[in-house]
Amino acid sequence: MDLRCIIVDDDKISLLHLQRLIEQEPYLSLSGAFTGAEEASAYLVENVVDLIFLDIEMPGINGFQLLDTLSYMPHVILTTSKTEYAFTAFQYNVTDYLKKPLTKPRFKEALEKVKPSLPKHKSATVSDLFIKTDGRLIRLHDNEILFVEALGDYVKFVTENNKYHLSLTTLKSIEEKLNGDIFLKVHRSYIINTKKINDIEDNSIVIGKHVIPISKSHRKRVMDKLNIV
Repeated sequence: MDLRCIIVDDDKISLLHLQRLIEQEPYLSLSGAFTGAEEASAYLVENVVDLIFLDIEMPGINGFQLLDTLSYMPHVILTTSKTEYAFTAFQYNVTDYLKKPLTKPRFKEALEKVKPSLPKHKSATVSDLFIKTDGRLIRLHDNEILFVEALGDYVKFVTENNKYHLSLTTLKSIEEKLNGDIFLKVHRSYIINTKKINDIEDNSIVIGKHVIPISKSHRKRVMDKLNIV
């Protein structure tokens, strides 16, 4: 498990302290440290992270305003010297709220709240997935699935020969069960089988006769995953 995270804090001493705490956790990968929310916002337009350590009061836009600019919602651990923002933090559904100065035990406690919801990456061997559809369970192999699409309250599994199956579930739930070495989320509504890609054109992926969009927030991760040279 490797969590990509960033720090956003205008207090350089707090930022350095948090950076040292992160460096002691082998599964955390620090992608960037920013002293301003505007700079962090520009970075997040082009890059996807799993976790943000975020101060609230900063010059320019504050931490909550930064969250309003995001096209997706990573885990957020707020780091602040004040407690009066707790109610607003609850409205943003943040993962945890840490009061400065940060302590190592409290920092590690916050990280434990992040771990359960992370995708569980499996080995690259072919595996089976049983899906509920039309009152029965259907077994699909990894190599049968072209892509998965979110359709309201349902998820559509598109397989070879242009067949498909609908299941009453969520894309997030399916992402956690799929083989992370083969399947990749490229858009908030799509997970693709990277072994089935025919072509990549601008901001879309072609799989068979299907053209699937790549969202701006996922583009870098897609490029990194596909090992494009």
